[in-house]
Amino acid sequence: MSTRRFVLATDLDGTFLGGSEDDRAKLYGFIEDNRDSVGLIFVTGRDPEFIGALCRERGVPWPDYAVGDVGTTIARVSKHTGVAPIPHLEDEIAAQWDNGGDRIKARLDGHPGLTLQPTDFRYRVSYDVDITRFDASACETIDEMGYDWLISDNRFFDVLPRGVSKGPSLKRLVEYLAIEPDRVLCAGDTLNDLSMLECGLPAVAVGNSEPALIDRLAGLAHLHMAHAHGAAGILEAIRAFNLHDLPEGY
Repeated sequence: MSTRRFVLATDLDGTFLGGSEDDRAKLYGFIEDNRDSVGLIFVTGRDPEFIGALCRERGVPWPDYAVGDVGTTIARVSKHTGVAPIPHLEDEIAAQWDNGGDRIKARLDGHPGLTLQPTDFRYRVSYDVDITRFDASACETIDEMGYDWLISDNRFFDVLPRGVSKGPSLKRLVEYLAIEPDRVLCAGDTLNDLSMLECGLPAVAVGNSEPALIDRLAGLAHLHMAHAHGAAGILEAIRAFNLHDLPEGY
């Protein structure tokens, strides 16, 4: 990865998986045609099982690495071995979590507007949120317990280890892989991408980004605010930052 000319670190839903079918085909084809010079990291709220199924069943390019579970998983990825967490990069995450899942679920059990997601994540607890019924005292509870909380797209409420999110975990991986930071493009569209997009690496908020994210990113010099949606917004940013040659018409 350290020798690749360009590394795309991208959110999935709404970003890498967003835009038209034609735009996705262009971006995915560009990546597959340039594997020697392009690296791919998924930075997503999705879990390893979803990532593996996505690539096996939907024709999405396999990433080289993944920062999953809203930054609480850092993993190598291969079509042969699947998604394999890197233990020493996750040690600090596990220590910050301190097996807090059951305690958090107990404290938030029956809380207005929160429905526990069924997946048993390793270092996070996640809920679907009905924002019209949600009581913000949940945020105070999580703060008091020593964890972080995140509401994204007005649909999801994640509880995370203190100080852990997409941005810090991506930067830990980039440093571990000895990738020059100015050759990485971060791409996202919702508030759970905020820490990644504002962490100082070149970044793009694709054109379909949620308004709350756009408001938080206003004025950042290292960020391109794309007009195009999803995959086309990523291609727009690759051109804007001159990170890699693109085929004619892309």
